[in-house]
Amino acid sequence: MSETTATQFCRNFGLFQREAQREPVQVTSHGRTTGFFVSEADFAHYQSLLRRERHVLLAGQLPEDVVAAIEASEYPDGFEHLDSLLDDEGR
Repeated sequence: MSETTATQFCRNFGLFQREAQREPVQVTSHGRTTGFFVSEADFAHYQSLLRRERHVLLAGQLPEDVVAAIEASEYPDGFEHLDSLLDDEGR
């Protein structure tokens, strides 16, 4: 990843615009990172990752169809040995 100052970024925008097509450009001001300049493809990828981030719900917030699906689920063959973990004695 390349790095440049905000001043150089402004003065040489075209250069960093081309560079961002290859790799992100870290922009700093007074020694601190102020942001990153990325290609459209990198930004689209970032947006898709954000959409896929795990959303956490409390058990009481689950929709009824999800609760029903969980209750109806079964272990695939070969995992019967895990049944003991569900018993009160297995805890």
